[in-house]
Amino acid sequence: MKTPQSLIIASRESPLAMWQARHVQAQLQMLYPDCAVSILPMTTQGDQILDKTLSKIGGKGLFIKELEQALQDGRADLAVHSIKDVPMVLPEGFALAAIGERANPFDAFVSNQFNDLSALPDGAVVGTSSLRREAQLRARFPHLTVRPLRGNVQTRLAKLDAGEYDAIILAAAGLERLGLQERIRNVLSPADSLPAAGQGALGIEIAAHRTDLIEVLLPLNHAQTAACVTAERALARALGGSCQVPLAAYCTGDDNGLLTLHGLVGHPDGSHTLTASAQAPAPYADALGRAVAKKLADDGATELIAAVLAES
Repeated sequence: MKTPQSLIIASRESPLAMWQARHVQAQLQMLYPDCAVSILPMTTQGDQILDKTLSKIGGKGLFIKELEQALQDGRADLAVHSIKDVPMVLPEGFALAAIGERANPFDAFVSNQFNDLSALPDGAVVGTSSLRREAQLRARFPHLTVRPLRGNVQTRLAKLDAGEYDAIILAAAGLERLGLQERIRNVLSPADSLPAAGQGALGIEIAAHRTDLIEVLLPLNHAQTAACVTAERALARALGGSCQVPLAAYCTGDDNGLLTLHGLVGHPDGSHTLTASAQAPAPYADALGRAVAKKLADDGATELIAAVLAES
């Protein structure tokens, strides 16, 4: 393998995205000390439109389009994403070259007054940007008021601190990566909030024609995380998963390579929730995702998703 003389990482400019890019930069510099690794910060459309929910403005792909353009035209060699922000079907001409070891995959309860969801009184206002979280919150805690919350992590915390919300739900990994773990009052169990596909994991995207980078990036790939994320994304892909649909997928693996995948589809108002799970060896991760998706579809997920999309 020929070590590249330089590598440029495309990244969103938000503090969390830059942390993630610097994390990968440090890993690459350790692997290839003679390679100059730099970061190209970029503002994406998803970062600019903050007055509408993601499901109303075109989905999470808005966070990566500009980064992909930089890959396509050669301004950058790779892009670092939170995997949960990556569309289930990549645009033609792009590929995920590596998936890093997963951090905390769960959602975090953040509040200045209350210790957990069960402590919130009737009508308490909970902020979240995710239909997945909203559907599960409304189903399990129907007495709460769920309102949209956009912006980067610091912006969301500022809105909580200003008294606009009684509590907010954020990805635990983002808070921990930014050194804000003291803001976490409670980490939500999968029973209260099943995570999004890929939550807590970082993905490295390249232009598909850059086959020279595959071997370079291979050491950053974490096999068990990659298998789990593959299963989760296969489930979401099979059901047409996007941020317009309340869909959760969470997979774990044991020391023997056996994967256990849990899936959930719900209505944003919490009125309907479908769940399914299955197990398979890691080499069959993609098939496992499709199998759990079929279970959900057989139970009515396809019709439920169609109804949600028709209402949005």
